[in-house]
Amino acid sequence: MSGEAWPRFTPVADHALLVSFGDSISDETSSVVLGLDRALAEAPPPGIAECIPALVNLLIDFDPLVTDHEQVRAHVERLLRTPRRGTTNGQLREVEVCYDEDFAPDLEAVARAVGLSVDEVVGCHQQADYVVRMYGFAPGYAYLSGVPPEIQVPRKPSAVRDIAAGSVLIAGPQCLVSTLTMPTGWSIIGRSPTRILLPDDRAPFLFAVGDMVRFKQIDRSQYEARKLAERDDREHHA
Repeated sequence: MSGEAWPRFTPVADHALLVSFGDSISDETSSVVLGLDRALAEAPPPGIAECIPALVNLLIDFDPLVTDHEQVRAHVERLLRTPRRGTTNGQLREVEVCYDEDFAPDLEAVARAVGLSVDEVVGCHQQADYVVRMYGFAPGYAYLSGVPPEIQVPRKPSAVRDIAAGSVLIAGPQCLVSTLTMPTGWSIIGRSPTRILLPDDRAPFLFAVGDMVRFKQIDRSQYEARKLAERDDREHHA
């Protein structure tokens, strides 16, 4: 995110402005995106409806009857004169993971690809600190940065269908926990019983953008106990 080309402002229809800070993913760029998102939450311009942060940009949706692209851009430029980073106020979230073979069909392949043992891959995955950078693709799909370079592997050439909800996935520097049964081209290295989709309209997801996440290993009996408790809780509130 260097040089005079950034940020770039792109009008989207008559009701949104896309503010971009780079064309490649980095922690620095994402931190600036989250910083602007927080600044707009603290000092919103008239007519703002919603801000949606992504990995390198922020979409600002507004009411075109109240404001326009030029006024929103001017407000953003004023905020950017006081740079801030967006990783200081997030909460720390813990996600439990069972790395048993049937829950982690790609774990051995990842280990072979990076020249480590399965236990070393699991250790690397747990020891890292992750940051929620954006939501996308499906409800509750929180894209996390922070996969250690030692275990980074590329996406698969093609997606695999019917991957279970709760699967812990990695691709390059990113990690996520799936929330629905869906196809994926990412490597599946475990499964989590931690509930990501919550029955709360005000906070429907466990994570907020900017939160930190750490993974904790559990065994199969702990996984089954967590899932049973979750089913009982769902039935109780049904």
